[in-house]
Amino acid sequence: MESQSGHYSFRIGAKAGSGFEIQEESCAIGLAHFTVKTGQIKNTSLTSPPAALPDRLFLVNASGQPEFRPLYDALLQMGFYNLNPDVIRELQSPDAGDLLASDGRNLASIIKRLESEHKPSHARIVELLALVVPGVTGVEHEPLGKKETLRFRQKIGANKSAWGFPAENMSDGTLRTLGILVALAQTPTAPHKAIRLVGIEEPETALHPGAASVLRTALQEAAQRTQVIVTSHSPDLLDVKEIQAESLLAVTSRNGETLIAPIDGASRSSLRDRLYTAGELLRLNQLTVDTEQFDATPPHQFALFPNDTTAS
Repeated sequence: MESQSGHYSFRIGAKAGSGFEIQEESCAIGLAHFTVKTGQIKNTSLTSPPAALPDRLFLVNASGQPEFRPLYDALLQMGFYNLNPDVIRELQSPDAGDLLASDGRNLASIIKRLESEHKPSHARIVELLALVVPGVTGVEHEPLGKKETLRFRQKIGANKSAWGFPAENMSDGTLRTLGILVALAQTPTAPHKAIRLVGIEEPETALHPGAASVLRTALQEAAQRTQVIVTSHSPDLLDVKEIQAESLLAVTSRNGETLIAPIDGASRSSLRDRLYTAGELLRLNQLTVDTEQFDATPPHQFALFPNDTTAS
């Protein structure tokens, strides 16, 4: 299918009393479009539009139409991760292994597919995991009745053969590291199911600072295949001179408003001249938002919707 540019946005807000609703949702792809406000269709190119409800996105219903299906599929192929070791330890229900779940609840299914269909990717995951957890020689899918789990192979002491350990016996750091490596290395089940974006929240959580170099390697390799976004408070993760200013956005709070923008001019100059790494600047609390550039951005750049009057 020929690529098209488009626009999609939605705003979620609290209802009076309790609960939430989709206050506004807007989409335009070529000539196809719709605008929905609190469950009411305001305009659309569809001659027979599906029902709109205030508690769910209209795009879900509209995805049955060929004009909007590519957008829906593209969003489904984005993975956003805050991996939960407790969930990974539990016995998991088998699934197709198309995309790793946000908390890792189908990690065993993803490993199973990689073991059988993408052996080089699986081998690379094990190789990087062994750099963080010494002695690891393998990670395998293991069926248990109608459920499944993971089994780790690890050399212990002077034993020549690796011992097998179920996921429930592994540390939080080991399980999170495996989940992150799989999230970054996962491969599509078909060409039209390419992983569009991988977002990971604080990948350094529960990991030894020494694992930062392994995470950087995995992130850099994944960035060659797809778009990767990471939030982090870790100077160790940023502590290499190869990280460029253009790859970084800083976050700050000003008068209760969250600002996300490129880093300030002094920090950009320090990175460009290789005087400091991004990690060193973060330790010095010098990796800050360029507020002048933020304030100079035209208000319409922040508008989620056409003619949005709430942008500031």
